Amino acid sequence: MSDYFEIDFLDVESKKSGDAIPLRYRLGANTFIHVVDGGYQSTGASVVEHINKYYDNPPFIDHVVATHHDGDHAGGLRTVLETYEVGALWMLRPWLYAGELIERFQRYTNSENLATKLREAFPNFAALEDIANAKGIPILEPLQGATIGAFTVLAPSRQRFLDLVVESERTPDFFEEASFAADAVRDFLGELVVKALQMVNADWGVEKFSSEATSTENRMSVVQYANLCGKKILLTADVDVEGLQEAADYAPWVGLYLPGVDRFQVPHHGSRRNVSTDILNTWLGPILPAQLPQGQETWTAIISSAKEDTHHPRKSVQRAMIHRGGRITQTEGTSVRTSSNAPNREGWVSTPLIPYPTEQED
Repeated sequence: MSDYFEIDFLDVESKKSGDAIPLRYRLGANTFIHVVDGGYQSTGASVVEHINKYYDNPPFIDHVVATHHDGDHAGGLRTVLETYEVGALWMLRPWLYAGELIERFQRYTNSENLATKLREAFPNFAALEDIANAKGIPILEPLQGATIGAFTVLAPSRQRFLDLVVESERTPDFFEEASFAADAVRDFLGELVVKALQMVNADWGVEKFSSEATSTENRMSVVQYANLCGKKILLTADVDVEGLQEAADYAPWVGLYLPGVDRFQVPHHGSRRNVSTDILNTWLGPILPAQLPQGQETWTAIISSAKEDTHHPRKSVQRAMIHRGGRITQTEGTSVRTSSNAPNREGWVSTPLIPYPTEQED
């Protein structure tokens, strides 16, 4: 059988969007299965059902990657770990670095106490660690340069991750007094922003993104790259502009010369906080003089977004993908499969492409 790959962006339907991405690929005589994020805890069973149905009911998963701590990514992985034998769990546990970071926390002088507090601050990852340890699953670090099967981690670098741990509202200098309040305030302000945003008509090529930073946890996201069947694939989770730039700077070390990828996971469900015109030019190329005719697009953008999520995706981000010659597909109530040479699936059809929005958020 020829080499192939299939990557499934599963429909994670709730009032907010999430990521659950099982994937399977064949290289030579060997076939591999990875799971990159699992959506919410309630999503885990559907991830397992999908794998069993479409990946031939496997007893073993080669790699499970938790890209960052947020519950819409890490929650469903509990069920995945509990269901299968797993070759390795990849996640970044801040508490392992307590001894190295202790001097950067004013309120702590004992690294063991700091480690305990850091573990309490990241309960989704602590739960995954408990399951992995109970089952004897190795836990590895997805830091820049690590290889996860056919994929290479482009970001975060070790130093950037440690800096983000210190900055995070979840970490102990903030966690005990402020983190939950900060989350509530951020959610409240987010609702106000949604209500205040106005749509304005915009000419071809005009792009307007947000100057507001995404959360520190999103910025910790693991960015992965693979070249499968001659297709350049980038999985971005909820990474921000800084992380995308770090990934771009590292790309030549793995033989990826930009701009240009063939499959691009749009960061953070299509949020306009996570991209900029400059970073999209770096990864995807400059804005074209005019829209390509339908069917002549040169690459694919995939957005994991829920129908009920009023925050995502932003039309400004959808426009930006099309500005650079991309075709857009998004979940919104249906799972999306992108593949090459993969086995046929009965009943699966091409998802509708997103038309070019003539307006964007002001």
